[in-house]
Amino acid sequence: MAREAFADRRARAAAVLELLRDAYPDATTELKYRNTFELLIVTILSAQATDKSVNQVSPTLFQIYPDAPSLASADPKVVMSLIHHIGLYRTKARNIILVARKLMADHGGVVPNDFDTLLALPGVGRKTANVVLATAFGRPAIAVDTHVGRLARRLGFSSEDHPDRVEDDLESLFPEDSWILVHHALVLHGRRVCQARSPNCGSCSLGVHCPSRLV
Repeated sequence: MAREAFADRRARAAAVLELLRDAYPDATTELKYRNTFELLIVTILSAQATDKSVNQVSPTLFQIYPDAPSLASADPKVVMSLIHHIGLYRTKARNIILVARKLMADHGGVVPNDFDTLLALPGVGRKTANVVLATAFGRPAIAVDTHVGRLARRLGFSSEDHPDRVEDDLESLFPEDSWILVHHALVLHGRRVCQARSPNCGSCSLGVHCPSRLV
């Protein structure tokens, strides 16, 4: 099969974008949070865990530790006990306490609106930084999680496995003012339609533009 020209791939991306706008016009994170601090913490907790599981433990966590000052002084064992239903809870408990301490020490307890500064926080990678910047501050970014990566490959928008390179490929195809929607909409589509093991191609609105369609 001949390799698809970039111009043709970009045209498909434009068509997919319009379908995503129609299907998920109000797409946003399914994580529950009330402020930027909580968004940062739940996004850290969501790594290798479902949003549902994080949403189950976060209300109690934030009832006891509602802000950076309180979490910075938390007992790690208590935090572990509160989040032990999610994956990697021991490491995550330590990281969110360290994040709170660093926010207090370096940023007055406030979550920074800067990519590199967010990356310097314990447990924060590109995905988490991009989610916070896009969702809390409205800064254009495509955060690549397992759903976004999977759909990018199935749609033929990237052949890469590394999230950073998938991010580059997607950002080269979609206009910058659509990046936030693209991220959230692809996540929702990956959860509801294009699942990892059993994609529901028969009811997929993107199917006409998908080279991986099974039916």
